[in-house]
Amino acid sequence: MVTVEMPIIVNATGKIIAFDVPEDVYMRDYAEDFCEWIDGTVIKMSPVHEKHDRLTRYLTRLIEAYLELRPIGDVRQEPFVMRYEYEQEGKKKRRSREPDIQVILGENQKNLQKTYMDGAANIVIEVVSLESAARDYGEKFHEYEQADVPEYWIIDSIKEECRFYLLNDKKTFVPQEFEDEYAVAQMSDLKIHVPTLWQENLPGPGATFKSVAKMLEGD
Repeated sequence: MVTVEMPIIVNATGKIIAFDVPEDVYMRDYAEDFCEWIDGTVIKMSPVHEKHDRLTRYLTRLIEAYLELRPIGDVRQEPFVMRYEYEQEGKKKRRSREPDIQVILGENQKNLQKTYMDGAANIVIEVVSLESAARDYGEKFHEYEQADVPEYWIIDSIKEECRFYLLNDKKTFVPQEFEDEYAVAQMSDLKIHVPTLWQENLPGPGATFKSVAKMLEGD
């Protein structure tokens, strides 16, 4: 690995640990260590808070329960990579990000590789921490829009609020209105009960599966 000790200023948040790194070298040497790749620059993510970890695991098992009952896709957690590209001011930008959660559905599963998702996942979920706030609300919001991510969730464990966005025909994220429950656009009958997310003790695997099964009882 090439390590950089002195700070380097780029248009990205996080700790830069290497630059001019080819994408295949990033995948080989850095991806498994919770790093992201931005046009050759490798950025190290900070360790997550316990609350962040609990939320990510809960949302993953909620989605896994749904996909077990309705096998229409797959789910991945960080440090699984999502590769994508977009244009900005006439220049092609390439990214290898590690979203907290990726949901890959239907025909898009053909783009799911052993070590990365080739292109945009159907649903990308970021759980906000103090270190990641600017990145999740700013950099990634813009990038995911431009990369045609159909649905983007920002789960803010600090403010205890959620934002759910759907991409419209103009390639713009549109915030979705909801009260206590968000009906997932691409996974029919699945609802996210937002107040549950802020509980100190989140439902375990058994309770989560039963909850999802009850949602789908109408099948």
